[in-house]
Parts: sequence; structure tokens; C-alpha cells
Amino acid sequence: MNRRRRILVLLICCTSLLIVSLDNTIVNVALPALGRDLHAPVSGLQWTIDAYTLTLASLLMLSGSTGDRVGRRRVFQVGLLVFTCASLLCSIAPTLEWLVAFRALQAIGGSMLNPVALSIITNTFTDPRERAQAIGVWGGVVGISMALGPVVGGLLTDSVGWRAIFWINVPIGLVAVLLTWLFVPESRSERPRRIDPVGQILVIALLASLTYGIIEGPGLGWSSGLIIACFAVAVLSLVALIVYEPRREDPLIDVRFFHSAPFSGAAAIAVASFAGLGTFLFVNTLYLQDIRGLSALHAGLCMLPTALATLIFGPLSGRLVGARGPRMSLLAGGVCVTVAGVLLAQVTVVTPIPELLVIYLIFGLGFAVVNPPITNTAVSGMPLSQAGVAAAVASTSRQVGQSFGVAIAGSVIASAVHVPGFTRASHVAWWIVAAYGLIVLVLALVTTSGWAKATAERTAARLTPHEPVRSR
Repeated sequence: MNRRRRILVLLICCTSLLIVSLDNTIVNVALPALGRDLHAPVSGLQWTIDAYTLTLASLLMLSGSTGDRVGRRRVFQVGLLVFTCASLLCSIAPTLEWLVAFRALQAIGGSMLNPVALSIITNTFTDPRERAQAIGVWGGVVGISMALGPVVGGLLTDSVGWRAIFWINVPIGLVAVLLTWLFVPESRSERPRRIDPVGQILVIALLASLTYGIIEGPGLGWSSGLIIACFAVAVLSLVALIVYEPRREDPLIDVRFFHSAPFSGAAAIAVASFAGLGTFLFVNTLYLQDIRGLSALHAGLCMLPTALATLIFGPLSGRLVGARGPRMSLLAGGVCVTVAGVLLAQVTVVTPIPELLVIYLIFGLGFAVVNPPITNTAVSGMPLSQAGVAAAVASTSRQVGQSFGVAIAGSVIASAVHVPGFTRASHVAWWIVAAYGLIVLVLALVTTSGWAKATAERTAARLTPHEPVRSR
């Protein structure tokens, strides 16, 4: 393909990412209105978010390998159609339970979009520098959609109602289906991977049991038999994955990938940074509307500094990664997220709005610069035939992080009802965000060292003894 066609493919893939990520965050600002209308407790609000992110996390790796096997464009189009139809169903959900179910259906379609689209991008842009720049644009769209979601959601919630937040996906999804059919070429792996049903079941059991235990723990009691059983299932599922997956010729999760320190670091950084984002969006939505008394629109407008930061610095970070590597972007992201968490832990009911906006800008800057190097590092050194799987691991780590961030933050708030005032209870969540930033900072130093690069080279040699690999 010529450069113009490659850019068009990139834009089409970014469109799918836009609706998936926008839908993920647009719901946050509507949570108070949604909760009042459907009589949902805090745990119900958490499930409205986590039913989506958890299902995404559970199915992304399967969808990525399926795209490599049966055709990336075909899976991409099916995902767009499922996501669009599920959005319509969410808009007419009569109860919280039905909404949670339709959100899970949305995520089934969404799981066919992001890893497959990213695989299309990585196979379209073969030049390492050009690919890094394309991934920078991709990362910028992630940040923009996640930050602008509260603004769009606030406008629709205040003017039409919370059900309108799902309507926006329908026209965008239909246009994306048409453009994909016209302009995106079909591609697949030369050696298709077989389905790993046991591995898929273990992943679902691990994520679902752990998330359920975290969310429902405050209400049922951390010592209750059901919660203890959930954590036991999570531990056993993880052990079973570690033991079972290396024995398969085509595992759902190739544990050999994690022998590479940069790849493992990218997955861990994705979990930490997106856990911070999930906490940031969830807690701020409740703080701005329920504590500060702002409307949904005004609460969304308060998130504009985060949107502007991601709009400007996401693509710039991609360019920096292409020219200088991931180290500087990861370090800057870790510092900014840590500083934002510390500052948010000092926020009170009377904190001036301009001061809040500055803190939101700092957090947005940190998130914007840390996202592109995650993706670039995840696919670097991986074989071309497994690009979908490698990309899916990075995307899965993002969704796992956001699910856990919402689950942990909600549980902290629910567990601290005895503390006078929501803001004081939320301070614990903000200190946890600062800890997420420190994790990013430490991993940035470790995974970009000479030792880490050597592990990546050895891993690439074991994975692809006779196949070209992707260099940074």
C-alpha cells in the first residue's frame, strides 16, 4: 500500500478504537443519573463499568488470535456490528441487571475491535519508525476518547438523558463497517493458531472471580465464605494457567513472551496506568457531582484539561518513542501520575476548581505519554505471525487494569463509609493512584535497561528462530 492508503487504514482502525474507548468512559459521567434511575448501589455502578472492561479483558486474546486465524478484516467487521447492536440494547435496558448484561454483550463486540485493529496497523506499517508514529496516533486516540467521554456523556445526560450516551455509537459503527469493507485489506497469519478452550475458561475464571471478590467484598464481608471462595478460585486459576499453557503447542497465552523483561514490563505498566485511569474517572465522577454538586455537563467539562493533555502529548510521545525509545516517555508518565495522585489526596470539598483543573492536567499528561510506549514495547521483538496475540496481551492488560482500578476504588470508598465525608474516604484511593505511578516509574527504569534488552533479544530468538521479528 502507498502511504495515503496506509494512513486511511490507520484512521479507520482509530475510528473503532474511538467508539470502544469513548463508550468505556462516556458511561462514567452518567453514573449518578443512571444510579438514581435504576436504583443502583455503588456496587451496581461498579458492575456497569466492570461488566464491560472485564468481558473485554477476558476475550481480547481469543479475538486477537481469531483474527490472525480467520481474517482480521472479517473479525473486525463482525465486532463492529455486534458492538453497534448491543449499544442500541443498552439504550433501552429496563433494569440494572439488563444493562449489565447488554454492557457485557457490547464488550464481546469490542473485544473483536481493538486487538485486531492494532494487529492490522502493525502489519500495515512495517517500517519501525513509521509504525511507532502510527501507534502514537493510536495511543492519542485512546487518551482523547477516554478523556472526552465525560464531556460528551455530560452533555447528552443533561440534555437528553443517560440512555442517549449509547446512541452515539450507532452511526459511527455503521460508517466504520462500510469503510472497512471498502478500504481495509484482508490479512491473516501464515500459521493459524488453534483455539485454546481450557486456557480461555481459566482466564475468565481468574478475572471474574477476582473482580467479583473485590467489588462485593465490602458488602458481603471480606471473611465471608463466598468472597474467600472467589479469591481461592482466582489463585487456583492462575496456577493452572501457569502449569497448563506451556504444555500446549498453541496456547492462549504464550508464557514465553513474559521471558522478555520489556514485554512483561509493558503488561505491568499497562495494568498500573489504566488502574490509575479507572480510579481517576470513577472517583472524580462521584466527587464532582455528588459532593461538589456539579451537573453532569459541568463535571465533564472539568475533565477537559485531561482531554487536551492527551490530544497534544499522546502523538508527541509516539514520535518520541520512535526516535528515542520508550524510556523517557515512561519515566515522565510515572512521575506525572504519582504527582497527580499525591495532589488529589489533598483535595477537600472546598478545593478551588482551578486547582483541580491543574491536577487533572498533570494526570492527563502522565496518562498521555505512558500509553504509546506500552503498545510499541509489547509488539517489539514479537514474530509477525503472532502480532495479534502480542497486541491482545497489551490490550488485555489495559482492560484488566481499568477493571481492577474501578473495583478497588469502589471497594475502598464503600469500606470507608465510617470515615466522615466522601472526600476523606477517597484520599485512600488517591494514594493508591500515587502508588500506581510509582510502579510505572520503577518498571520504566528496570525494563529499559541493558539487561532488559538482552532478555528481549533472547526471547525473540527462542520465539522466532527462522522468522523475522519486529524491531523497535
